[in-house]
Amino acid sequence: MPLLDRDDCVLVVVDAQPGFLPPDAAPAVERMAWLVAVAARLGVPVVVTEEEPERNGATDSRIAAFLPDGAPVFTKPTFGLAGTPEILAAVRATARGTAVVVGAETDVCVAQSAIGLGEEGLACVAVEDATFSPGEMHTRGLARMAAEGVALNHAKGVTYEWLRTVADAHAVLHDRALPPAPFRL
Repeated sequence: MPLLDRDDCVLVVVDAQPGFLPPDAAPAVERMAWLVAVAARLGVPVVVTEEEPERNGATDSRIAAFLPDGAPVFTKPTFGLAGTPEILAAVRATARGTAVVVGAETDVCVAQSAIGLGEEGLACVAVEDATFSPGEMHTRGLARMAAEGVALNHAKGVTYEWLRTVADAHAVLHDRALPPAPFRL
């Protein structure tokens, strides 16, 4: 897959809810929040899903705080978001050809969503350090996606591919509205 073009990307946040994010998921949550904030700053559309929010909670507040105004949040009754027509329609309505996927859990909803979006004709990138499953299931989910042609990247890589220039990096990365960077800039 070529470098990411921010004008062709949609950030998809899959089930980043307290019920799926125990305390050891904090590093992944920081990277999810970072990417949501950077996406909002750069005008990259964001689509959010929640599985059984009445049971698993709403999108984690550390992430929700940075959602752009009007970012759609959908209740997802299927593990893969492409199986829910209104969510797939929202992703398609962005008119972007590349879905950058973050969230939980890597081996179930993230994997099924990324693979399903690929089957629907979108290029798909899963962000390894901004997805989470407990224990070995994280690695297994990443391997499953890679085997199906989902590209893997990391939060810092996505950030700098969206920025592309030193001038954009200086203009964006020092914006006080962004959370602290979860990696060395």
